[in-house]
Amino acid sequence: MPQTRVAVVGSANMDLVGTAATLPRPGETVLGSDFVMLPGGKGANQAVAAVRAGASCVFLGAIGSDAFGVTLKARITAAGVDASQLRVVYGASGVALVMVGGAGENVILVVPGANDAFTGLTEGELHAVREADVLLAQLEVPVETVTEAAVTARGAGTRVVLNAAPARPVPAELLAAVDLLVVNETEAQTLTGRGRDEPAALLDLVPRAVLTLGGDGAWYVDRDGARVHVPAVKVDVVDSTAAGDAFTAALAVAWGEGRDLVDAVHWAAAAGAACVRRLGASVALPRRVEIEELYLPPV
Repeated sequence: MPQTRVAVVGSANMDLVGTAATLPRPGETVLGSDFVMLPGGKGANQAVAAVRAGASCVFLGAIGSDAFGVTLKARITAAGVDASQLRVVYGASGVALVMVGGAGENVILVVPGANDAFTGLTEGELHAVREADVLLAQLEVPVETVTEAAVTARGAGTRVVLNAAPARPVPAELLAAVDLLVVNETEAQTLTGRGRDEPAALLDLVPRAVLTLGGDGAWYVDRDGARVHVPAVKVDVVDSTAAGDAFTAALAVAWGEGRDLVDAVHWAAAAGAACVRRLGASVALPRRVEIEELYLPPV
């Protein structure tokens, strides 16, 4: 099948990841066991995940002029992502401080840095959006930038997949340009005031939506009447940090390849499961062969 062309508009961070048997409570210090420094950010993660899932991908975002920025661009490029449009702005790159507990749970503090300066898309960036089959965006960069990219994509016939994370209000102009919305329970609650038991509430905002539920799988709903629960693929969890990014990227790639969306969600569930088996977001993001190994097609 033709290779899906994905354009990702999003964040790039350096992830500083520490592991411990238990996560500290407020005011508590615990001794950790391991530390790794890896490229991350939802945008960069999803760009790398899209390439590993079989797509070609151009990444649109911003890094700082510091040493982290140099490393981020080198790692993103080495992963096979087209970083020719990646901006370098004076100052610090984005940083994420990640603590991972013994059961794979995590606590994350993100300092946006250069990501906050990613505003006013250039003609080259807009051209990359128009040329893509799918635009994949999140909310770790200014929402005005995401809106501009989504409206441009809609005008060019490029499908728009929005992962509305982290949880924050989304302007009506952006929602009107979204073809497929991907949210977890917290994000759905922010957008609709409703929780896991009412995924159809998302259809008041967009024509299609996926509500992810972690170990309980995901719901796919659309305005044509689909209400489908897709179970999670059961694996031993080591680190769930990038599972959502692996899921969303694989979903965008599968849809771009022409899969039925219910089947695409099943494939994305396999990607999320493959991701949680290793420590560190950029290391754990699965390759296509790993997704296929865990893929359980719809019955």
